[in-house]
Amino acid sequence: MSAPGRSVAATVGALDVERLRRDFPALAQEVRGRRLVYLDNAATAHKPRAVLEAVQHHYACEYSNVHRGVHWLSERATEAYEGAREKVRAFLNAPDRREIVFVRGTTEAINLVAASWGGANLRPGDEVLVTEMEHHSNIVPWQLVCERTGAVLRVAPIDDDGNLLVEEFERLCGERTRIVAVTQLSNALGTINPVRRLVEIAHAHGALALVDGAQAAPHMPVDVQALGCDFYAFSGHKLYGPTGIGVLWARRELLEAMPPYQGGGEMIRQVTFEGSTWAPPPAKFEAGTPHIVGAIGLGAAIDYVRGVGLEAIARHERELLAYADEALAEVPGLRVIGRARERAGLVSFVFDDIHPHDVGTILDHEGVAVRAGHHCAMPVMQRYGVPATARASFALYNTREDIDALVAALHRVRSMFGR
Repeated sequence: MSAPGRSVAATVGALDVERLRRDFPALAQEVRGRRLVYLDNAATAHKPRAVLEAVQHHYACEYSNVHRGVHWLSERATEAYEGAREKVRAFLNAPDRREIVFVRGTTEAINLVAASWGGANLRPGDEVLVTEMEHHSNIVPWQLVCERTGAVLRVAPIDDDGNLLVEEFERLCGERTRIVAVTQLSNALGTINPVRRLVEIAHAHGALALVDGAQAAPHMPVDVQALGCDFYAFSGHKLYGPTGIGVLWARRELLEAMPPYQGGGEMIRQVTFEGSTWAPPPAKFEAGTPHIVGAIGLGAAIDYVRGVGLEAIARHERELLAYADEALAEVPGLRVIGRARERAGLVSFVFDDIHPHDVGTILDHEGVAVRAGHHCAMPVMQRYGVPATARASFALYNTREDIDALVAALHRVRSMFGR
C-alpha cells in the first residue's frame, strides 16, 4: 500500500534489499492478513538464516560445555565460542580478544562497569557525567553506584532538536569527573553523538569514557581504537543475533584492575575456604556456564553484517531516513521528536491529540510494527513534554515500500480519529 502521491521502490542505495530480505524468514509472513512491515528494529532485529542455522547446528551437533572438557564435543564448543570472541574483537577493532567480555547485553555490561569499576574507584564527591538522552540502562546503574559510594550524577543537556550541547558537556566535565558514560546513538531520538570529541574531553580532565553502543553497532562501523574510549558495550539481539548475549569491551589494564562482578565457576584461579584468587580477564567476568550458543550466534551475525558491509548498511539507512522525513511531512498533525544534525535511521513522532499507544495499535492492525512508549528513555520524554512517542526504526532489510506502508497507515490513524 502506498501513501498518496508517493512512489514505491524495492531497493535503496547499493544494497540488493530484496535479496537480503529473503535471508530473513520472519519477513515473509503476514500479520492480521497483511504483509508484515517491521519497523521496530531499535528494540530488536530479526535474524537471518545464517544465524538461525548456526544456533541450530551447534545445539544439534556440537553442543557441550566449554573450556575444561577434554572430549571432542567440548573442544569443538570451545573452539566455536572462542572463535566468536575473536570475531567480536575484529568487529570492534579491539587490540586483544582478551579484552572482550561476553555478557547478557548492553544493560549487564554497563552494570558490570558501574558495580565493579565504579564500586572500587568512586568516592564521595566524585562525579559521573551522562547526557540527557541516555537509555535507562546508562542512567540507573550509575545512580545505584552513586548511592553506594557518595558520588554525584551530572547530566549534560540537549537542545530542542536533540543535539547534545557539547559546550555544556565540556563545562560539566571537571576535576571531580571520574567517568563519562554516553550513548553513541540515541534510541529515542536517533541522534549520533560526536563520541570521539566527548572521549577527548573526558580524557583531558583525567576521566574515563564508556560508550553505550547498543544502537550504533548494528548500523555503522565501530572502531574502539579510533574512538579512544575505555569501555564499549553492545547487545547481540539488535545486531541480528540471539537475545541474551552481548559484549563489554574494556582496555585490558582496566579489566585486570577491576574486582569480579559475580563469583562462581570459571572466574577463579584457586578456591579454598580461606579465600580465592581470580582468573585473568575475560574469564574473571564470565562466572558460570556462559551463553555458549548465544556467542556462536552472535559470531554468525557479525559474519553476516560484515558480509553485507557496515558502510553500505549505514548509507542505506541514511537514505531511508531522508525518504521517511519527506514522507512523514505529508501526514497532517504529525510532529517528529528529534531532528539532530547527525541522525541515524530512526524517527520518533507524535500526534498531539492521539496517544502513541493508540497510534501503535492501529498501525499493528495495518500490518506495521512500530514501538510506542517511552523507549526506556523517560528523561527524553520529560525533556520534550510528551508521555511517549511512536518510533519507526530501520534496518538493512527495510525498503521505501515499508515507509510508504507506514505513511498510508498513519493516514488511516488520522481518518479513524476523524481528523
